[in-house]
Amino acid sequence: MTDILIVEDNTELAELIQAFLFREGFSCYHVGSAEEGLDWLKENKPQVILLDIMLPDMDGFAFCQNVRRTSRLPIFIMSARSAKTDQLMGFELGADDYMEKPVDPDILCAKIRALIARQRQKPNQTSKFVSGELIIDKEARRVYLNDKRLELNVKEYDLLMLFIENAGKTLHKEYLFNQIWGMDSMSENQTLTVHIKMLRSKIEEDARQPRRIQTVWGVGYRYEEI
Repeated sequence: MTDILIVEDNTELAELIQAFLFREGFSCYHVGSAEEGLDWLKENKPQVILLDIMLPDMDGFAFCQNVRRTSRLPIFIMSARSAKTDQLMGFELGADDYMEKPVDPDILCAKIRALIARQRQKPNQTSKFVSGELIIDKEARRVYLNDKRLELNVKEYDLLMLFIENAGKTLHKEYLFNQIWGMDSMSENQTLTVHIKMLRSKIEEDARQPRRIQTVWGVGYRYEEI
């Protein structure tokens, strides 16, 4: 198995990083574009993805979003874009770490080792997920409340899972919309509000006074387990 997928259009930089990581005992595979990286991931599963933001076809943020739709593989962004907004965007789209270029190879290596170690410590994923009185069967994509099956549409299910996986965190409306409908979606942001209302009507005792999906005014929503 390849340890690290490097998604970087600067071939010289990628080769330097690859050579250093090889000396540290890592195996690497390099691609020069996001599309190549997504194609490679269809058949391969590295331990860490090392990702640039400024790529020739799809940028690193869109790549990160694509990966997060189906995988929790650790994503490490390294980019010359060091603005706070860029770093926040990276973390909101699912990146595990963000490092400004030029990178210190020793620190980069230490961070990669830490990511791999944390990934190995995670418990094995189960097809059943319990959140209070809610039980989610991931394989069947079915949700039960007090042992009664709920009829959720695709987007409602995806929203609920996104909330549960980020329980206790305030999620921005833009982040929720982009994760569920995609940055290129023709849908309007009002669609999110409608789906939140429908989801609340199914999982809350009183949808007018929600306890699970709480509104954070002016920002977004936060899921609380009860």
